[in-house]
Order: sequence, then C-alpha cells, then structure tokens
Amino acid sequence: MKLIFIRHGQTDWNVAGKIQGSYDSELNNNGVKQSIELTEKLLKLNYKFSKIYSSPQKRALKTAEILSKHSNIDYFPMKGLEEMNMGEWEGLSWSEVEKKYPIEYREWFLNRRYTKTPNGESYNDMLKRVLKSIHKIIEDNSDNVVIVTHSAVIMSLQCYITNTPFDEMLKFKPKNTEIIEISTDLLNNTNV
Repeated sequence: MKLIFIRHGQTDWNVAGKIQGSYDSELNNNGVKQSIELTEKLLKLNYKFSKIYSSPQKRALKTAEILSKHSNIDYFPMKGLEEMNMGEWEGLSWSEVEKKYPIEYREWFLNRRYTKTPNGESYNDMLKRVLKSIHKIIEDNSDNVVIVTHSAVIMSLQCYITNTPFDEMLKFKPKNTEIIEISTDLLNNTNV
C-alpha cells in the first residue's frame, strides 16, 4: 500500500513568505488552479487511490475538495494531519523571526526536531500526532490513499523514514501540490 502525500495549493502567505503553521489560510486563485491541474496530473499518470484524507485546515481541505470533485473519490478531513503549530512565529517571515526572537530562533535552529517554537510545537511533537493519524489511515485501508497536508508534515516524515537529521529537512521541501509517494512499509516503526 502506498500513501500519496500532496502538499496543499498556494496561499497568499506562501507568496508573501509568511510562516503559516496553524493559521487557517485559504487557497488563492493560483492555489485553486494548481489543485485542478493536480487532479489532471494524477488522472493522466493513472494514479490509483480509493480515498482522500486531508488536514482540516482550509488550504488543505480545499485542495482535497477540488481533487475529490474532479476524481469522484470521497475526501475525509482528519485531525492530526495539520501543519506544525509555529506559535508566535506565525505571520512572520523567517528573517523577521530571526530578528525578533534571536535567542529562541538560535536554540530552535540548532535543535529543531525537539525545540518548541514560542507557544508552539516542536517538529517531534507534530511528527507524533501525524504518525498516529497515519497509522489509523493504514489500519483502515488496504488500497492506496491520498493524504493532502502541509510542507512541514511531509518534510518531517521524510526525515523520519530516511533517518535524515532535521536540520537537513529543506532538501525534502515540497512545492505546492507536489506529489510524494511513501510506502507504508517505511512507516512501521512508531518510535519517535
């Protein structure tokens, strides 16, 4: 069984370089267009999947809704697949975070897997809740499924399954509506 991970379509905050995290932003017009093109790409490449799961955040949910409408496959919002809660850093650019929170940013930068953002989560906190949801999806399905989620979720999962240090996660950064396939065999280990 394969999990077909897809990062949501573009938002205005993506364009502005703002940290979204738990902020519930909407797709912009380009994000809607990307989501329609994503469906066409999945169908053209003959991807087979029986369900679509989505983060309940608007940007992911709208991407899943568009994919569902054009593929005639049901979508289900699922708690636990949300983007990492970036706390007080949400709405800022990374350079603004570095200037406004120099000590916290340095601590986080040096140990980002386990260090929480101010009033937010660590990547490890997020990974634990995401893996719990993914294991539930695997338990409930035998066919390939699509999971529409967020960049930090996908980067963290890829670091986790490839045993890559989290300070190298940007090499896994997906573009909006990028498709990343992960075999469920790689997700059997639950030690986070």
